[in-house]
Amino acid sequence: MDSVGIGEAPDAAEFDDFDVDTLGHIAKRREGLHLPEMAKLGLSNIEPVLGVPKSDVPLAYYTKMQEASRGKDTMTGHWEIMGLYIDTPFRVFPDGFPDELIHQIEAKTGRKVIGNKPASGTEIIEEFGEEQMKTGALIVYTSADSVLQIAAHEEIIPLAELYEICEFCRELTRDDPYMLGRIIARPYVGEPGAFVRTPNRHDYALKPFKPTVMNALQDGGKDVIAIGKISDIFDGEGVTEAIRTKSNMDGMDQLNRVLEQDFTGLSFLNLVDFDALFGHRRDPDGYGDALEEFDARLPEVYSRLGEDDLLMITADHGNDPTYRGTDHTREFVPLLVFSKRFKDGGKKLALRKTFADLGATVADNFDVAMPEYGESFLNELN
Repeated sequence: MDSVGIGEAPDAAEFDDFDVDTLGHIAKRREGLHLPEMAKLGLSNIEPVLGVPKSDVPLAYYTKMQEASRGKDTMTGHWEIMGLYIDTPFRVFPDGFPDELIHQIEAKTGRKVIGNKPASGTEIIEEFGEEQMKTGALIVYTSADSVLQIAAHEEIIPLAELYEICEFCRELTRDDPYMLGRIIARPYVGEPGAFVRTPNRHDYALKPFKPTVMNALQDGGKDVIAIGKISDIFDGEGVTEAIRTKSNMDGMDQLNRVLEQDFTGLSFLNLVDFDALFGHRRDPDGYGDALEEFDARLPEVYSRLGEDDLLMITADHGNDPTYRGTDHTREFVPLLVFSKRFKDGGKKLALRKTFADLGATVADNFDVAMPEYGESFLNELN
């Protein structure tokens, strides 16, 4: 659940975050959340969430995880989940990119750069889309994340050219002084006043600097099925099958299809709408609706789980939609671990001091190389 934090981390002040709580503040704003399925798993047993009753006999093992790495971005959170520790944060550019970088992009492409500021993807094309269509310029923008995004109308700049430009920018920003986590192609179509971003988005991420649990699984002959933006986040490393998604609900559809297949290994799903559509846009009502929609789909997932399947629900960082700005927030993330084998239900696990404990548990389960960071809790699941 991308960005679904569950309360301020002890070091939140170091990240300029104070009194942040994604789940808690959404629930208060809405005077309660209706999440009956996660309630049964034990969500409010981790931390009380208004409207979500605490379970007397939770169906899942439950706890919260604290991020150890020095960042609160998407890549840092996901890479840590899969066993890495990031001690140097990816760079962010809250005032736009330096002139030197912009001039290099213009010189290489022969196209003018417009925008060059932090912005919502939909708002930036509303502001600059008509100019882009008239001039053939590149709309370059960023966010609170470590990312350089390039928007262009598909009828003005063909996809192949846009992708080639993004590949150039990827090579240009791998190392100091930029060290950007991702370059993202953001194509759109339509006319002024009615622009629509297309599904042809493509992410160009840095490769993980060390092998992850996903690599270990692949090397061990296991399946690693990446759903949503997972493959992009890991730049395809350790992925045996990549499935793109259009929305949270499409992500749940794809997960259900995967669960109907016979595979041995990991299916790793990212539901990005929580973060992209509601967290960054500071929309607690939309975020709450999305949480309730996700919760309502969980019975479909349960019905497809076999006795030897393990479902783990967590997040990669927080993004409190009631907080100032548009940045991620430094928070604990929930962890709910469910299997039909747990005939007597679950219980509380110790606080996890790194997200990497999840990856270590996956590696332990499949008897593949353990990550350098993280402690498995597999033997605590009875």
